[in-house]
Amino acid sequence: MDSQLRALAEPHRRQILELVRDQELAAGEIATHFEVTRPAISQHLTVLKEAGLVVERRDGVRRMYRAEPSGLAGLKQFVDRFWATSLGRLAEQAESEAAGLAGAEAANDRHR
Repeated sequence: MDSQLRALAEPHRRQILELVRDQELAAGEIATHFEVTRPAISQHLTVLKEAGLVVERRDGVRRMYRAEPSGLAGLKQFVDRFWATSLGRLAEQAESEAAGLAGAEAANDRHR
């Protein structure tokens, strides 16, 4: 998970991942979306590949890249644990507030 977090910490890499999320693109096609050098894009792609976030396929002399969803699985599980805890706390708070409101309404009804 650490390599995925480090890879995603760089904005260009997140943008690259978005570009190849739903389609396979050649490195040159990816580079056209950025105002950085092709070698810089190549380095970003290498970091993403080593982190397991993209896969590379050779098509003749071209290198094709696409997102690897399973590369985010560990990170997703980590974040989901926080999300589930937050949802549980939110549900508890809502239930507590609902019970408090119901009790307050019942007390008001008795005083009327």
